[in-house]
Amino acid sequence: MTFQQLWQLRARFARSLSTMYGAEVPAYTTLVDVSAAVNEDFLARHGADAQRLGSIDRVTAERHGAIRVGSPREMAQVARVFAAFGMHPVGFYDLRDASSSSVPVVSTAFRPVEPEELARNPFRVFTSMLAADDPRFFDPVLQQRLQEFFDHRTLFPEELLDLADRAAEHGGLADDDAERLLDLATGAFELSGDPVDHAWYRELEAVSAVAADIGGVPTTHINHLTPRVLDIDDLYARMQALGITMIDEIQGPPRWDGPDVLLRQTSFRALAEDRVFRFEDGTVGPGELRVRFGEVEQRGIALTRAGRDLYDRMVDETDRRLAAGESGGVRVDVARSVWEEHLPRTEQELALQGLAYFTYVLDPDALARAGEDRPGPETELAALVESGVAVPEPIVYEDFLPRSAAGIFRSNLSDEGSRDDARTGTDYDLTVLSDIVGRPVADPHDLYRRQQDASVARLREQLAAAVVAR
Repeated sequence: MTFQQLWQLRARFARSLSTMYGAEVPAYTTLVDVSAAVNEDFLARHGADAQRLGSIDRVTAERHGAIRVGSPREMAQVARVFAAFGMHPVGFYDLRDASSSSVPVVSTAFRPVEPEELARNPFRVFTSMLAADDPRFFDPVLQQRLQEFFDHRTLFPEELLDLADRAAEHGGLADDDAERLLDLATGAFELSGDPVDHAWYRELEAVSAVAADIGGVPTTHINHLTPRVLDIDDLYARMQALGITMIDEIQGPPRWDGPDVLLRQTSFRALAEDRVFRFEDGTVGPGELRVRFGEVEQRGIALTRAGRDLYDRMVDETDRRLAAGESGGVRVDVARSVWEEHLPRTEQELALQGLAYFTYVLDPDALARAGEDRPGPETELAALVESGVAVPEPIVYEDFLPRSAAGIFRSNLSDEGSRDDARTGTDYDLTVLSDIVGRPVADPHDLYRRQQDASVARLREQLAAAVVAR
């Protein structure tokens, strides 16, 4: 009997969910096939440069999923499930104010945190919890009814939670237990065939379609499973050519001729799916819901805090120019102009300005050419980069953008829902979410910085010099 480590369980879990979701949403299989074709063609055109932000094997196998839960208890339980696959909570995302639509959720992403684990299998799941205590969306009566609903449903059976805890404690499971864990975990995210209470669902839907998808059904399910592509614009065009309706625009940074940063996302529109309803007169009959969609992503370089501040300012400037009617109101054209005005056009300049995270690798040939100009006992990292002695290698952005996530949600909603902005929203932040999930939620910047700092420490050892990074 063999022992399966957490990364092996994670890889199998991602494949199992992909198979299940492909059977439930056939258009997802089309999305995966088109994504693979886009990546193959991009690799043929660009050669080794195509793998600058990850090997083609990693990119092709990469997935991120999205699920939604209703309460702190359910959020803590799903954290236990994902821990069995070496996936830890990273980042706090508040989607409540990231969109004009009613999206009453706060989120984190469960993913590997160590570079070697990400390289083995980078599966991540964006997990949203309904902010059912936020009075802007839910009055006291509805809050109480939601709480009672969540208290009486079971998303994750005790056997699954027990196996998950054992896997996390021991770093994996033996074969038989591993098989059972995978079966139970995959089953927990399948679309349920149980009847949906029609009146209850529609009542929540009037507040928010997202709230109805979380609190109006007896189970949770995968809302989307996302492949990664190297050219999202090509993917978008190919999907449309196949007659698949995409959302109106690609979310996130625009396409431009400089470095790709952060994350670009798009999706096909939510499809009508057959569901069983229990109606007000007690009868059970067929109906349909539109809540699941097919998302795809293109990942770029992780930005530092200074880089994120610049990014936020560029987004605000884009909004300002759009409101003023520039470029005919086409967001991508306005954003491209803003990017070209403010963002460096090379990776090296991003590194020198401290706007993005990189690992730094010693170039021995450049060091040999330096001759008498070799680095002294103390030298600036920037000087090493400018001389070519230290080569910056980009760190891939592994996380998410609240505005883009909310944009995907909004683009797949049938209406805006309702919210009372005269009321004060409930406070949530990374610390509150850590208490909810029962373990620290990592700040993504700390993870990227730790990776960058480790590479600078290696440079110091190789050069026997004090390399100063500003």
